[in-house]
This record gives sequence, structure tokens and C-alpha cells, in this order.
Amino acid sequence: MAGVWSDESRLARWLDVELAALEAWAELGAIPAEAVTEIRATAKPPTPERVAELERETQHDLAAFVDAVALELGPAGRWLHHGLTSSDVVDTALALQVREAGALLLEELERAQEAVISRAQQHKHDICIGRTHGVHAEPTTFGLKLAGWAFELDRGRERLARALEGMRVGKLSGAVGTYAATDPELERLACERLGLEPAPVSTQILQRDRHADLLAALALVAASLEKFALEIRHLARTEVAEVAEPFGKGQKGSSAMPHKRNPVVSERICGLARVVRANALVGLENVALWHERDISHSSAERIVIPDSFLALDYMIDRFTWLVEGLVVRPERMLRNLEEGHGLFFSQRLLLALVESGLPRDDAYRLVQRHALQAHEEERDFRDLVRADDEIASRVDLDTIFDLTWYTRHIDAAFERLGALARKEEPVHA
Repeated sequence: MAGVWSDESRLARWLDVELAALEAWAELGAIPAEAVTEIRATAKPPTPERVAELERETQHDLAAFVDAVALELGPAGRWLHHGLTSSDVVDTALALQVREAGALLLEELERAQEAVISRAQQHKHDICIGRTHGVHAEPTTFGLKLAGWAFELDRGRERLARALEGMRVGKLSGAVGTYAATDPELERLACERLGLEPAPVSTQILQRDRHADLLAALALVAASLEKFALEIRHLARTEVAEVAEPFGKGQKGSSAMPHKRNPVVSERICGLARVVRANALVGLENVALWHERDISHSSAERIVIPDSFLALDYMIDRFTWLVEGLVVRPERMLRNLEEGHGLFFSQRLLLALVESGLPRDDAYRLVQRHALQAHEEERDFRDLVRADDEIASRVDLDTIFDLTWYTRHIDAAFERLGALARKEEPVHA
């Protein structure tokens, strides 16, 4: 990923665009074909150092690039950049970089999704307490939790793929998009050579809603990774201890406290998500520019687009590593579930009382009374309920207090997960 966004790569993509334009001009008969053949055989991307040297005089990076290349071409160099404006090259080349970087991210997301699906299936039946508002709610399974992550990753991958497709466009329409010094057919031919679609309409630049959409898609993937990492952090707390990050031989969790085993990778993911999310705001602010263009978007884009790709590439890689090596403790999950004094059975009991003919509000208050007592006095909810003849006479408590009731439909979710793993359609994501 770093190579895609290196100065060397950027200059190479600029040259790709220039050469595609030259070949299109030659095909249209506007430039001698032999000159283009000579340029194609001779032209090489200049070094970043050479462009920087020339830029100190030109104060314009693309102009410095053109000079650096043309100076090595002899008389044929006069055709380089013929009819083009800077953004024709810069924006079209950026689309090439985005395409290459995006393909890498999609591959990474595929691996991450496969890792999550594998662990979800592994822990399909490992019961743990579900939490809402940070408080014990009802039992779920750790596998079902991970299954939700897999579908969210898939949605993020699809969003990113759509945004990347929106960026698969180029423009060679000239100074204000009128083709005054170029030709629509030139644009079509050059873009075809580059594997891009010509923008239907452009000004001096490609419109920045495309780039904002891309940055937003990257930010949404980052936000999902942050969500997953935050859950791991919560579950790794000493008081919970249901999972732990991989901990290598020789690793140290603290310079001062030898006992520490901190969720540092998860925390790193959460921190970097803030960067990618903030970059998406820059993308939105870059949409509104003066007239046919100004340059306020350019300096910011040179930071936020590469940085978002680089950060997210790292985040996905670390998340995949984290999932594959995650230490999962089913026995601790059961212990934590039982430490809730059986309170999670309250809804099951409520429903049974309603089904027995008791008005819902009466049933709710009856169950709540025992639940509050169990909570405040740290007594087992089931024992309190069994001692209440008004309840025990109405319902079969052995059936009510059956833990498997909560996971009896879990196969339905995992059938959909299996379809996702097999990439079958449709998947109810």
C-alpha cells in the first residue's frame, strides 16, 4: 500500500496518463505517430528529487514534472502534455492510484471476513451473556456476535467497491471542461487505454463528490473495525475476561507492571478510526469549490486520501491478526452469565405468565419484584421465583429456566452466514 502512494508511483501514473493522451492524439492524427513511438520508447518517470529541484523554480509540481520528462526527450518532447491542463493528468492519475489501492483493500477485507466467519462457526454454540447499555440482558452466543461482524464487513466491502467504481473515471477535457484544446474522442481513447471511463461532464477537475463518497466508504469500514475492536476491549477487561488479545513470547504489557496484558492492538484500531473518520469530513468540505475549480481541495487531498488508505490497510491487517489469534474463554463466559443470578430469565418468565392468562402489567410487576430483590440482595432469581406459589402454580419453571431456549433458532442465522461464506445470493444481510 505504501508503494501505491509513494512519490515514485504518483509520477509513474502521471506519465501513464501523458502517454495515453499522446497515443490517443496520434490515433486521431493530431500528432505524428513516429513522435509518439519515440516518446513511448524513451520516456521514463523522473525521480522525485529531480521534480522537486525543478519545482523550486516553477512553483508548480505538474509543470516541473512535464519539464523533467520533456527535457530527456529531445525535439519530440514538445508534444508532451499537448492540449492538457494539470488536473487532466493529476485527477486521472489519482483514479489509477485509487483503483490499485482499492483492490488491495478489497483483498484485505475478504481475508478479514473469512477470518471472522471461521471464528464465528467455531464459537457458534459458546453461550455468553448479551449486554445492552453495558448491563446483562439475555444469553446469546459468541459465534452469533461474530456472525454480525461478518455481515457488517461484507456491507462495508460492498460500499467500498461501489465507491471505487465511482472513482474509476478520468478526464482530459481541458482548462474548464469544454474540450477547447482537446477532443472528447481523445478523452475516450485515453481513458480506454487506462481502463477508466471518461467523466460524463467535468470542469477543470473531476467533481469531488466522488472523492467524498470514497472517503466516507473508507470511514465506514474504519468505524466498523472500531466497533469490533471496542467490543474486544470491553470483553478483555479484568472484570469480564471473556477474551484476550494474542500475547507473544517475550511481549511486555507494561514497562512498570509485569502482570499487564493490555488490548493494545484493539486500542490502536480505535485510535486510527478517528483519523479516517476525520478525513471523511475533509472530503465533504472539498466538494464545494469556486466556479470551475479552485485549489483548496488539492493540498488536503494529498494528505487525507493516501493516509486513509494507509491507515485502513493497517487496521484491517491488524484486525485480521487479532481475530485469528483471539483467545476466547467459553468457561469464563458461562461464569459471568451465572453471576447475573439468573436474572436473564425474566422475559421468558414474563411471557409464560402472560400466556397463562395473567395481564401483562400484572405479570411484569410480579416478575420485576423478584428481579429487583435478586439484584439488590444478590440472591438467585430462580430460587425466589420457585418460592412464589403465585408463579409456580401457573407455569412449568423447569421449562422456563432452560438455557437452550435462547439459542434454539441460532441455526437460521448460521445458515445465512454459510451462504455469505459461499458467496451465494441472496443473503439477507
